[in-house]
Amino acid sequence: MPEIPDKPALEGLEAKWGERWENDGTYLFDRDAARSVGRAGVYSVDTPPPTASGSLHIGHVFSYTHTDVKSRFERMRGKQVFYPIGWDDNGLPTERRVQNYYGVRCDPSLPYDPDFVPPFEGTTKNIKAADQVPISRRNFIELCEKLTVEDEKTFEDLFRQLGLSVDYTQTYRTISDDTIRTSQLAFLKNLERGEAYQALAPTLWDVDFRSAIAQAELEDRERPAAYHRLAFHKTDGSGDIHIETTRPELLAACVALVAHPDDERYQPHFGKTVRTPLFDVEVPVLAHQLAQPDKGSGIAMICTFGDVTDIIWWRELDLPNRTIIGKDGRVVADAPEAITSEAGRTAYADIAGKTVFSAQKLMIEKLTETGELVSTGASFNHPVKFFEKGDRPLEIVSTRQWYVRNGARDEELKAKLLELGDEIEWHPEFMRVRFENWVNGLSGDWLVSRQRFFGVPIPVWYPLDENGERDFGNVIVPDAAELPIDPTSQAPSGYREDQRGVPGGFEAESDVFDTWATSSLTPQLAGGWERDPELWDLVAPFDTRPQGQDIIRTWLFSTLLRSALQDDRTAWRHASISGFIVDPDRKKMSKSKGNVVTPADILDKHGSDAVRYWAASSRLGADAAFDPQNPTQIKIGRRLAIKVLNAAKFVLGFEAPDGAEVTEPLDLSMLAELDRVIEQATAALDAYDHARALQVTEEFFWTFCDDYLEMVKERAYSGGDAGASAAAALRAALSTLLRLLAPVVSFATEEVWSWFQPGSVHNAEWPSPSGAAGDPAVLTAASQALITIRRAKTEAKASQKTAVTSATVVAPADQMQLLKLAEADLKAVGRIETLGFEEGEDLAVTGIELAPQEG
Repeated sequence: MPEIPDKPALEGLEAKWGERWENDGTYLFDRDAARSVGRAGVYSVDTPPPTASGSLHIGHVFSYTHTDVKSRFERMRGKQVFYPIGWDDNGLPTERRVQNYYGVRCDPSLPYDPDFVPPFEGTTKNIKAADQVPISRRNFIELCEKLTVEDEKTFEDLFRQLGLSVDYTQTYRTISDDTIRTSQLAFLKNLERGEAYQALAPTLWDVDFRSAIAQAELEDRERPAAYHRLAFHKTDGSGDIHIETTRPELLAACVALVAHPDDERYQPHFGKTVRTPLFDVEVPVLAHQLAQPDKGSGIAMICTFGDVTDIIWWRELDLPNRTIIGKDGRVVADAPEAITSEAGRTAYADIAGKTVFSAQKLMIEKLTETGELVSTGASFNHPVKFFEKGDRPLEIVSTRQWYVRNGARDEELKAKLLELGDEIEWHPEFMRVRFENWVNGLSGDWLVSRQRFFGVPIPVWYPLDENGERDFGNVIVPDAAELPIDPTSQAPSGYREDQRGVPGGFEAESDVFDTWATSSLTPQLAGGWERDPELWDLVAPFDTRPQGQDIIRTWLFSTLLRSALQDDRTAWRHASISGFIVDPDRKKMSKSKGNVVTPADILDKHGSDAVRYWAASSRLGADAAFDPQNPTQIKIGRRLAIKVLNAAKFVLGFEAPDGAEVTEPLDLSMLAELDRVIEQATAALDAYDHARALQVTEEFFWTFCDDYLEMVKERAYSGGDAGASAAAALRAALSTLLRLLAPVVSFATEEVWSWFQPGSVHNAEWPSPSGAAGDPAVLTAASQALITIRRAKTEAKASQKTAVTSATVVAPADQMQLLKLAEADLKAVGRIETLGFEEGEDLAVTGIELAPQEG
């Protein structure tokens, strides 16, 4: 055993024990042992793979610590813990970071330059797209891979400093060859079963990222707007119908007017037509239940497409598509065929090529000139759809995309997903409702294709007919043995490369999968799935999915969907959902708000055990405020970790003779109370309530240090059977407390364990009740009496070390009997020569007589 330091300190423990754990393989998943115990003896974690596109923030430390506490507990319970880690490399955040970091943008039309050197390396400001150097897709992907590897190393170093007990030999990347193969294979199985399909349809589109966006990636943001009242002209010349719209720039895309079928104002017009202002296009007046009689004039124009409701009306009323907004967010050059008048085509030519903002401004001017703009209302704010990582409102354009069925249009599948959700144990339980609300509110299938570059390629090609047109109905797919594959650089079986892009040949799908389409397979990626069937059988379905509440609709739902489609079962037994980190003003921390705190400095300043304590003090699902200027809970955690070192050093100074037995009432009482703590902490951790487990353990720990240890130290020093009893009880309690605290205060407890025990505390057996035949009430009563004795000395303006000739403890009869069992220890700690007892209603110390002071 190593020598106990003269002055134990927290500094340096992270580096010391991190290296030792790595060298000793403390947290490795032992497959041989797992094979011997079977699935029931394994605890598997579907760990969130953080996005490798920048830096970790304090929220990562918060939520990942929750998972680590539970994993350490299960390991000490004797489970073989499968605790992998992944890095989410691909997707839009990585591409944006690479663009800003290197000052480049991807242009797939450019050839590969093997000698390319980026113009910047490490810039932190946003570089305008016009100033970014265009490079080939291959060059761009190489830069993505380079930067994510660097980011991942930084992330791993921080996670190791935090003390996460993950098995770093079980690591995956969401852009590796193995991941690409798994993701492509899962998609091909979806396609084979009819669960994946492609369609030309209105698509939510981010004009900056130039990519389709799925429903789960949307967020509403408040934007200013105003209602413009426009005059549509009745075809029969009998007057006008006024509509109100916030988007007059879409007038050229108008395909109908719509009102509620019960609205008596417009019932006479249903089935008739009107002509649009400025463009003079004849459109029908129709009825639909979604029209709102109390909104504006009660009748709206349907454009292709202004918002999601337009899509519903367009689809259900079988209307034509006159989309005028292109993928670049500008009005397309070619006017809809329905605009036939010279004046209408001239008006359209004036807005062609303009941004949405500029087109709206010009349309208002033109409508004002023609007198067809009746009025403009006051400005107001209203919610507008954004991509959660985007900067401009989404547009809706018609594109051909790949989808996976998700229950939005399949009641049987929806019911299955809700049933699987019921099988999961949610922590906290109320998070289940968020999942159910999402499933019940789905409006369309899952759009999984993205028009980006750094992602998993969609593994299909399209045959070209004699005119060089794609045959979308007969896609070419690879054999599973050919995966992973990049169709843009590999020809399909049966074709030659020189047939690419020529009539009678083929074209590749250039889109990649949405990042969630890969992240939804994290159980399969980490657990081996088709790659390692034995491992898959040992770990799946996983025991727990830990994650944030904001991605229930994305990551949790999509993972459950893939598991339901592939295996007809849930992906995990438990879902543990962390709350948000909020700033002192109770605002959620986010990069966009500029209030994010990075954890590296906090860990360096206060120590990992202190930060782990702060995180573990919050229950799952509860938001936690963090003030970097005054991190109170972190300071409390540091005090606890230091006390563990110092109290242990003191306890280990008492030698317990071989075979020493615990016989004294106060010692037995302390161990009996500790048994209750073990039971409560174990039950709490079983229920994923790490905060409760820490609370009951910490409360006892301070009672142990401040009260029990002080009361018995004189007896422990004195020797004899009574002293041996105290020494044995102290050592037994220390061993137990270290194991109870180890999941949270992981470094300090490991340091102390090494002073008197072999191996790692994190592989030691979780404590079980000792069955001590004591009454916990003795310790409680004695602790209360000690507090009263200390208060009496303070009120007498005497030091706690001042000797007392005599004092009387007043207490109720039942409590008095308990105190008499600890009389000798109370006299020792209070330095009281004669201690009397007197029955009374309330506990008090009276008649205190201080011993004469020398000098």
